[in-house]
Amino acid sequence: MRKLAGGQLKFYYRYTKPNGQRDRIAIGTGWALADAREAAAALSRRYQSGDRDLRQAIADEAAAAERAKAAEAVATGRRQKATLGALMNAYVESLKDAGKVSAGGVERAVKLHLERAWPDLWAMPAAQVELDDLIPVMARLIKAGKLREAGKMRSYLRAAYASAIRAKQDAAAPDALRAVNLSRNPAHDLATIDSGAPRNHALSIADLRAYWRRIAAMTDARGAMLRFHLLLGAQRIKQMARMVDADYDRDHASVRILDIKGRRKRPRLHFVPLIDHSLAALQVMRGEADGPYLFSITGGLRPVTYDVFRGALDKVVDDMAACDELEGPRFTPGDLRRTVETRLAAAGYSEEVRGHVQSHGLSGVQKRHYNMYEYDAEKRAAIAALYDLLTGKAATITPIRLKKAV
Repeated sequence: MRKLAGGQLKFYYRYTKPNGQRDRIAIGTGWALADAREAAAALSRRYQSGDRDLRQAIADEAAAAERAKAAEAVATGRRQKATLGALMNAYVESLKDAGKVSAGGVERAVKLHLERAWPDLWAMPAAQVELDDLIPVMARLIKAGKLREAGKMRSYLRAAYASAIRAKQDAAAPDALRAVNLSRNPAHDLATIDSGAPRNHALSIADLRAYWRRIAAMTDARGAMLRFHLLLGAQRIKQMARMVDADYDRDHASVRILDIKGRRKRPRLHFVPLIDHSLAALQVMRGEADGPYLFSITGGLRPVTYDVFRGALDKVVDDMAACDELEGPRFTPGDLRRTVETRLAAAGYSEEVRGHVQSHGLSGVQKRHYNMYEYDAEKRAAIAALYDLLTGKAATITPIRLKKAV
């Protein structure tokens, strides 16, 4: 204790350092004696517990506190920079890195319905976004009658947050997702949006045959493209667009499709046999091919996109409607895919055979890794029956016993 000018008392705690030197640490000035004694007792207990160089220990403690404060400031800065926009961009990039064909569509939807429509929300730190902030995004689309788009945006937001949360424990995850540093998903409780448009339209046999007559009469590459698509069992356009020359087995008359739909990290190899009419359509469609793509009307230089295919299909549907050739409503590529499965089911083909024709409903180790030609006979018979149905011939079903898994 030391008495200063003016009568105030300054209190110290004296102790012996490990090297034997005496030192003193200022406790405070103008304290009450009881408070000073309590502070000195706390220092004494610390000294007795092992902090023999109290001055250095206190300095280290202060330095650690400063470092923690600085780290928190950096983390806060990162959280401020880790906006919802940064999260969504990182999510889109992760889709691109994974080779997901949906990446482009996700990117366009996010920019249109989130970045441009809600710039303040786009710039908000992702960790601070609440469910109430996301509801208006959905409401705006629903009020505009864009129920399908609202459903997609809900899925994209939920998936982006979930991906960022998983990235914290996954060393293989993209750094940009991990950097967002999220631990909760405000989009998780967004209610499911009913588009109000059930996907259950399958063409009648009359409409299907009218469609076939139209495209069979088309001598150009677009007609061949439409025939090739249908005779392959109406596979998904985006998957057909990835087929290259190396996927064409000329000896076995089949094509290989890489099915990456869903959460598959590796594509499922899907083999589709080609009947004679499929081969003829392929030859007309590609012409003198110089490029690598199989599903192409530009000589293989560029694959057929969904928009190109849909444009050709819509023109045929327009012509059918104008000539009163449609019994039912207009149809889409998805309706054609559904029709193929429906008609094959009606012809007596099992769910398993239909699944192998269209690459859906297949799960389990055996079905994921089956031999490339294991179901070839069943698939060829099904596609031949489809052709007979299209051309109005009586389709006779020859039962083929499925091979049992070994």
